[in-house]
Amino acid sequence: MKHNFRELNIWKKSINLVFEIYKLTRELPDIEKFALVSQVNRSAVSIPSNIAEGTSRGTIKEFSRFLDIALGSSYELETQLLLIGTLYNEKEEQITSLIDNINEIQKMIGGFKRKINSVESLIS
Repeated sequence: MKHNFRELNIWKKSINLVFEIYKLTRELPDIEKFALVSQVNRSAVSIPSNIAEGTSRGTIKEFSRFLDIALGSSYELETQLLLIGTLYNEKEEQITSLIDNINEIQKMIGGFKRKINSVESLIS
């Protein structure tokens, strides 16, 4: 079951999230450059990257595994944003909006996993 990842709404939304995360991290103090900034950017990039990589896999089970990894990265990113919101109160509104986007992506990934897993059960 191959998918063109560029056509997947979860991939598109995840890519947009990466751009928004990079905007946020550019605004953080230099002291965070090698700490939170680096970690947050990696977590954000991991979400669409794993979705894309999963589409190249030969089985639904493998694709589902990469969706799990993307989902895990989204929860990691959410945690990191909560930390930034606590450390830098002035970013609270921006953080809230980003977390809302992440929560929507998490739901989309879960729904997509259910959909592809139901297809697998039909063909098994």
